[in-house]
Amino acid sequence: MQSRRPSRSRILGPIPSPIARLAAELSVLIPALFVAAGVFLVAAGLLNYVQPLAKATTASPIPTAQLTSLPYTLPPSGSAVPSGSAAVQASVATRVVIPALGIDLPVLAAPPNEQFPLCDAAEYLVAGKAMGYPGLPQAVYLYAHARTGMFLPLLTQSQVDDGQAMIGMWVEVYTDDNQRHIYEIGQVIRHVPATAAALVTALAVTTDQLWLQTSEGPYESSMKLQVVAKPVGEIAAAPADAHPAGQGSVCPDAPFCTTSDAGGCRQR
Repeated sequence: MQSRRPSRSRILGPIPSPIARLAAELSVLIPALFVAAGVFLVAAGLLNYVQPLAKATTASPIPTAQLTSLPYTLPPSGSAVPSGSAAVQASVATRVVIPALGIDLPVLAAPPNEQFPLCDAAEYLVAGKAMGYPGLPQAVYLYAHARTGMFLPLLTQSQVDDGQAMIGMWVEVYTDDNQRHIYEIGQVIRHVPATAAALVTALAVTTDQLWLQTSEGPYESSMKLQVVAKPVGEIAAAPADAHPAGQGSVCPDAPFCTTSDAGGCRQR
């Protein structure tokens, strides 16, 4: 089964025929049985997952002309995973990259008893499972601050024509089994209330999807931005690419820890 090209070729620019042929050879992610029972939210830590805070920051959107000039490259066709070769494994997300926006972050599990999301990393939502596994029929939900070097480009682009320039962009999610899952952005959801209801749709998903979230403002009550992407295919990745060195850091303006076992906060 052939995978489709990005729906907005104007975002990525014309795709040379070798890349087009390779894109056609990308494997279709194999559905697997997903048990929805047991999906839950830890109420005490809900704000940490729904509301990754950031100080008020401003940045100019990346001009559309610049977006179209950014190249998107794929590895040699020999590294493509044959379609239907094996069942998709439950592999941990380790890195998220959006080439056209310059986003490249390690993906981490939230530290125990997290009081404030980490800086210099994206984190994955804990919802019944320890993490979302790319390739399986469920949503992989990643969040990060709207700050320089993190998810700020998502926020700034969403503020121009409701983020239409992001539709069709490719997102890469690397996993610890040295695979690169490629997704295509298809939906930008702005002004999402910072409540548990914001997660209902993502947690009910029964197909492979990628959800990215950042904050639209500096407060816990600030609205959230969600970007939804669907799978294009899966390709082998070099171990060094799939295992980034970055491990995130406690934000310099994070609140002070209220307990000795808290995470993501500053020690007094």
